[in-house]
Amino acid sequence: MRRLVIDASALAAVMLEEPGFERVAERLHGATVCAPPLLKFELASAAAKSAARESQHAPEIFARLIQTLNKGIVWHDVDAGDVAILAHMTGLTVYDASYLWLAGWLEADLITLDRELASATGLKAEEILRRSAV
Repeated sequence: MRRLVIDASALAAVMLEEPGFERVAERLHGATVCAPPLLKFELASAAAKSAARESQHAPEIFARLIQTLNKGIVWHDVDAGDVAILAHMTGLTVYDASYLWLAGWLEADLITLDRELASATGLKAEEILRRSAV
């Protein structure tokens, strides 16, 4: 089975049915979806912001959050030291670098709607691991 690492931009789009979510959902179909635990908090933040903007839909938004978090995502811890080095190397935030590091470590594709993160995926998985290893 193919493994995919998904970041908050992509999974929040699916969760909140934002533009582009259909394309992301299609890529997730039949895959083992992996993510760092950070994703839980980024999704919670996206849900809280969406609920603040659309308070009449808050119950539905929070129900979608819970449903999304319970969809069988395989959670993987990341190496904070390696992630910090990778963030430094790429100019990404540590948060974004955690998704990139995990994709490299798992040798998995990364699904993101974040342009900066997507452009950083030009590094090959083995290069990411070699360069970030302490």
